[in-house]
Amino acid sequence: MPRPRKGARLWLRPERKSGGRVVSSATWIILDDGRHIATGCPAGEAERAEKALAIYIAEKYQPKRKARDIEDIDVADVLSIYDADTRDRQRNQRTFDERIKRLAEFWGGRMLAEITGESCRAYVAARKNPGGARRDLEDLRAAVNHHAKEGLHRGIVRIVLPEKGQARDRWLTRSEAARLLWICWRHREEQTVHRGEDKGKKTLTSRRPLRHLARFILIGLYTGTRAGAIASASWKADLGRSFVDLERGVFYRLAAGRAATKKRQPPVPLPDRLLAHMRRWSEMPSEGEHFVEYAGAPVQSVKTAFATAVRLAKLEGRVTPHTLRHTSATWLMQAGVDMWEAAGFLGMTAQTLERVYGHHHPAHLRRAANAFSGRRSADQSLVVSLAERRARKAEATQVIEDDGGPGRTRTYNQTVMS
Repeated sequence: MPRPRKGARLWLRPERKSGGRVVSSATWIILDDGRHIATGCPAGEAERAEKALAIYIAEKYQPKRKARDIEDIDVADVLSIYDADTRDRQRNQRTFDERIKRLAEFWGGRMLAEITGESCRAYVAARKNPGGARRDLEDLRAAVNHHAKEGLHRGIVRIVLPEKGQARDRWLTRSEAARLLWICWRHREEQTVHRGEDKGKKTLTSRRPLRHLARFILIGLYTGTRAGAIASASWKADLGRSFVDLERGVFYRLAAGRAATKKRQPPVPLPDRLLAHMRRWSEMPSEGEHFVEYAGAPVQSVKTAFATAVRLAKLEGRVTPHTLRHTSATWLMQAGVDMWEAAGFLGMTAQTLERVYGHHHPAHLRRAANAFSGRRSADQSLVVSLAERRARKAEATQVIEDDGGPGRTRTYNQTVMS
């Protein structure tokens, strides 16, 4: 059996001597199918040599951009083209790269024609996470659709997604939210003493590593804004930032320079209490220009800190940063806010708000419940009175026509309706 071919790789070619003299220094070389490609990197520049290898591989393997049949197109090519064309537009490039990598590992080597319901279900089984698999397959569907729009394949390819899971409805009560905020504000870092008489003992330091999270939680509860927009929020407008106009009290949640997506992020007025906090935060001495900062720099993610705060607060169930958005929506519904107004404030459709959070509204199915108690709501009473008046009008009209003909009908009807 022939030895399997190795891919392109780096090799440190040792120095060469002739007559006791060095005629060639040690150099990094790219080996590829028996060929030697110079990198120009000496032995001490391994990192630069690795970059040269990555560039070589990228330039060597470029997917063919011409129309072909789906039986002849590798799914890996489709994913590569989608990655090259759309990666710069992704909000979270790290998670996007992870999804593309998982898809390439499973579908690489398979042709587009092999994407069927059966193979999609096999991916879900291999992923062992239906929700995560669905999100991955949505990217695969987007990649295939992009490939088709570019006119690069002939034929129809359909991606079968697993059933969508139930919407999470975990929200915080006001006492839970207060406990979480108290933990974030009061928690102190604990360290172990490594020398002296108290070696091995735990001691509390003056550092409070969760205080930045208190700001994050307040903004999330008061506005229902997604985590990314909260993390980039600043009182100074700039590219890549969500801008808070402290003078007018408006939160422009869509970061400057980013295209709007189906995840709506409309500008919203800030509640007075939150606005007062944010104005005070902007005047405090700080190394940065964002509302949520850690060690003088804007945070990229609060997942780890948030999980720590939830554990310390002993909150039950699955509580994540996105739970703050669920909580904001739930509190708005419990307060009886108009469905359309609440949906606009949160940046979601009224249909989604009603489907996921509508049961928290005090008017939810209230008419049906009141019908069994014999009570009539104001709307029901109005409907009944209008129906009664129409009936009286019809009866009066019939009487006049019987007595004197249609000529007197209009005058009598006006008297009855008045």
